[in-house]
Amino acid sequence: MVSDASLRAKLARGDRLIGTWIKTPSPIVVEVLADTELDLVILDAEHAPFGRFELDACVFAAKTSGMDVLVRVPNAQPHHILQALDMGATGVLVPHVRTAEEAVNVSRSARFGPGGRGYAGSTRAAGYGTKPMEEHKAESDSRTVVVVQLEDAEAVAHAGEIAAIEGIDGIFIGTVDLSVSLGASGPDAPAVLEAVDEIARAACEEGCPIGVFANRAEQVSHFAEIGVTLFLMQSDHAFLRSGAAALTAMR
Repeated sequence: MVSDASLRAKLARGDRLIGTWIKTPSPIVVEVLADTELDLVILDAEHAPFGRFELDACVFAAKTSGMDVLVRVPNAQPHHILQALDMGATGVLVPHVRTAEEAVNVSRSARFGPGGRGYAGSTRAAGYGTKPMEEHKAESDSRTVVVVQLEDAEAVAHAGEIAAIEGIDGIFIGTVDLSVSLGASGPDAPAVLEAVDEIARAACEEGCPIGVFANRAEQVSHFAEIGVTLFLMQSDHAFLRSGAAALTAMR
């Protein structure tokens, strides 16, 4: 049974959630941001220099502080998904999912069952051997969050099929890579905005939660109107730069 307080339950019922990217592989950064009103943090193991040890330490810092943490894995390979979940991450954000078949494979890799996630009782997620197998499997299956990132032109036409896959808890629209894939000038280009709207419509028809990267108030308002409820905004790098800019503005 999914707890009403779990991130998976919040996503499913359409709560507005605000998270941020963590690009610096430091548990101290995670600890600081975990002591805020953010709903979640995302460790960017796709584009930032996270090794397995750094990921483990950062997941530990988030869990110790009671903050939900997703890992954006480097790709959809099952071992990346397995490692993030064994560390105790709340879930995974999987980049460049283009088809329903790929989404099925992602969902299977994140769940226990035939052909799915491998089991080890010695992990943090399993309480380092203290949780009975059936308890750990049931808890993981009910709480693990699996979000797939649609950011390729090919994925637009398959958005509805992807959103309908059992075990996919949300889709995240990657507007920057979508811009590159469509040959557009940037996320605000008409072709990209049209693709975003098309993906959102398809996801809404399937009742699948939608996430997107947004930085401006007008973006949040527009995306909320088309059904987005998960907003990933700025990053630890952005906070550092904006803080420094605020200081130098006092000259």
